[in-house]
Amino acid sequence: MMEIKSLKNVPMDILYQAFSDAFADYEMQLDPHELSKMLLRRGFDPELSFGAFDGDRLVAFTFNGIGSYQGIYTAYDTGTGTVKEYRGQGLARHIFTHSIPYLKKAGIERYLLEVLQHNEKAVNLYLQLGFEITREFYYFVQKIPPQQMDQNPLNADYQIMPVELAELLDLDYSDFVSSWQNYAHSVMRGGGELKAVAVWLQKEIIAYCIFDPETGDIASLAVAKGHRRAGVGSALLKYALQNMETEQVKVINIPLEMEGAVAFLSSFQLHPSGKQFEMIREL
Repeated sequence: MMEIKSLKNVPMDILYQAFSDAFADYEMQLDPHELSKMLLRRGFDPELSFGAFDGDRLVAFTFNGIGSYQGIYTAYDTGTGTVKEYRGQGLARHIFTHSIPYLKKAGIERYLLEVLQHNEKAVNLYLQLGFEITREFYYFVQKIPPQQMDQNPLNADYQIMPVELAELLDLDYSDFVSSWQNYAHSVMRGGGELKAVAVWLQKEIIAYCIFDPETGDIASLAVAKGHRRAGVGSALLKYALQNMETEQVKVINIPLEMEGAVAFLSSFQLHPSGKQFEMIREL
């Protein structure tokens, strides 16, 4: 008999098996360590996450991240999936409907998610559930272009060196609000795995880059206005690429209207892999 309930106290190996089974036909795969890292950074709260169980087997799930986003207490769908042989039963819809009263009781004001635009079935489901499209993002996932490994020294007035994430907390040189997984709270949750590097001019940080060497994920790269087009951003990106421990680089959720950022990445032969919708439902 199918039962929908909270994922509180469900062991990680059960969560991983369900995740692995649900996304077995996807191009990108995560190992248990990578899934744990993703859930940590995105604020996974098992008590406010829910799944459908067929006996003891978790066959469908929504992993929710919980936290403050743009000053609003928010639930973020960090992963929804259904094991292949259980698809077509409306389990994702049932799990979502089941979760709403619990989220509201916990004080959640908004539900946020991102969905691949080509996944029309999922997009239509979320629209039917009352979500609205709020932004469109490009995402970049590809092998690191080998020709970008050459050194390109900065002007001698600039210094580039690693820094602690805490040194960047009060800095925001970005031209757009980061999506959930790259937002300041998410970055700090993943702090143990993320590396930060900054460009200093005299005693001031005028640019920074935050990245995960293990996964190739570049969470943030920003240059203060007035210091752009001086090679600072290029030096930071090259530093990050040179210090990756993987052959792959990922830049997730660049808004479509950020044409300058897209052109900058394209100059490194990093081109969009696809598009996502950001969707929100007020609770």
